[in-house]
Amino acid sequence: MSNAPEVHAFFDDATNTVSYVVVDPGTGRAAAIDSVLDYDPAAGRTGRASADRLIAFVRERGLRVEWLLETHVHADHLTAAPYLQAQLGGRTAIGARIQEVQETFGRLFNFEPEFQRDGRQFDHLFVDNETFLVGQIAARALHTPGHTPACMTYVIGDAAFVGDTLFMPDYGTARCDFPGGDAATLFHSIRRIYALPADTRLFMCHDYGAPGRSDFRWETTVAAERAGNVHLNDRTSEEDFVRLRKARDAALAMPRLILPSVQVNMRTGHMPPPEANGVSYLKIPIDAL
Repeated sequence: MSNAPEVHAFFDDATNTVSYVVVDPGTGRAAAIDSVLDYDPAAGRTGRASADRLIAFVRERGLRVEWLLETHVHADHLTAAPYLQAQLGGRTAIGARIQEVQETFGRLFNFEPEFQRDGRQFDHLFVDNETFLVGQIAARALHTPGHTPACMTYVIGDAAFVGDTLFMPDYGTARCDFPGGDAATLFHSIRRIYALPADTRLFMCHDYGAPGRSDFRWETTVAAERAGNVHLNDRTSEEDFVRLRKARDAALAMPRLILPSVQVNMRTGHMPPPEANGVSYLKIPIDAL
């Protein structure tokens, strides 16, 4: 039985997001990770072109999707999980500490009283070190907070999907200034990823093109990150990392899609309930972030 899943990447140019279809070649069963729903913030319109590319691939290959995994509540794109589930099946899943994110942002957006802040919008909530299967390939969910309280890394065979925790070695690490984020916590989460076997394939959720290169990359290894990540490598102390991360975060603007993304993604990608006129509305809290 192979421990090496096939990994197929789908890069979304509008958000620099990489979605994945992870396949057990022996059974044709698969997981889709961090899907993208197109969103035009100026018009308030959604689109499905990014998700449709992924769906077409799954259907052309005759794959059976078992899981629709989210590494965290994304602040830079909307998830297409409900659309994928309607087209392909599979169970939606995220880390169990989504409840903390829902509590924090449920207050910020003053969600309707009926909104439950216990993660029930997802089919499954992973706890730390929980094991599962993609086809016949063993998988494990690692809780790797710091960017957000609920971040998970999914280790599927010899591949790990790290969400926003890490970027390519020449780009560094995730920001930690969102509510519930913490640089020292991120340091220890990354060290936990670095404790995986050196040849573990690591797959990023984003790439923005680092200084000195014009292409986009999203696959590396534990060994490469430990040797050369520009923010946190084997020579970096916790104190130095926290100092660097806090200084960088203080200079960063908020992500362009953070307000629509968070309110939709903490609902598993569903829009807020329609109002009396049948239209759903997203909120913009003024002077609150």
